[in-house]
Amino acid sequence: MITVDRGRYGCVQEDTGDQPEVITAMRARELGRKSVVVGDRVALVGDVSGDVGSLARIVRIGERTSVLRRTADDDDTTPEGRLERVVVANADQLVIVSALSDPPPRTGFIDRCLVAAYDAGIEPLLCLTKADLAGPETVLDYYAELDLPHVLVRPGSDLAELRERLAGRISVMVGHSGVGKSTLVNRLVPDALRAVGAVSAVGKGRHTSTSAVALRLPVVGKSRKDPGWIIDTPGIRSFGLAHVSAESLLHGFPDLVEGTLEDQPNCGHTAADVNCRLDTWVAEGHADRRRLDSYRRLLSSRAGDLDSRDQPSPDADLA
Repeated sequence: MITVDRGRYGCVQEDTGDQPEVITAMRARELGRKSVVVGDRVALVGDVSGDVGSLARIVRIGERTSVLRRTADDDDTTPEGRLERVVVANADQLVIVSALSDPPPRTGFIDRCLVAAYDAGIEPLLCLTKADLAGPETVLDYYAELDLPHVLVRPGSDLAELRERLAGRISVMVGHSGVGKSTLVNRLVPDALRAVGAVSAVGKGRHTSTSAVALRLPVVGKSRKDPGWIIDTPGIRSFGLAHVSAESLLHGFPDLVEGTLEDQPNCGHTAADVNCRLDTWVAEGHADRRRLDSYRRLLSSRAGDLDSRDQPSPDADLA
């Protein structure tokens, strides 16, 4: 398992205990231009003692079972904006952390995360925090057609259900500022701050809050079940989807798929397609208008349509 921080890689063995030893490594020259990302499984040579000042070399990157990607901000106004970037390798679950209030749920962000997860072949899990301030009914109704798994979290509540869903898996956690993701990570891994600091110490002064880190979940009680890993991504608060095809965007909107089957050939399903069958599909009550609006905003954003900035924000609060 890999943690990346500015040219240095923190490596740990997945089958170690609650507090695995971090081996600092650098990428070997023979890897060429192959990138190493958080979650990669690698082979090391050299000093693998993990002692202070030791440095191993990464000589091989294992085949990836999944790749979670994003395009920075769907923005083609800068040279780097439209570049596809690998966020995490080998994850099998994306935990989307969203508050039910203060701040209100941002379904545009959730929709983007869902599309990114389905495109990567990673199962999504919706983690709704601050359930003491508002109920989940409106959010769950919005995603009713997806049969989206979810957990509710309150301050001080038992995290047993969440731990059960994380057990035996490698889960990536994403969420906007203020939704309680950092608090949740620290509750799941009480020594998370110490663990992040130890890994980031090799980053030549880089602030820990910008560095993705893989954390081994501790064993709770007498359970012998593998508690799993979580990958915290504090520097990633949005998912650009320019790398996802227009057809694949529909994976996040299964309630709209059937409506496209009767559409005219080569319809782009955008607001500009005046005869798009999806408008009739929604008008007939088969899907929520908000879902179609969200899908079209993502289509517009993916295409780099700068006029889409005049439309409602893709991160708009759930009305």
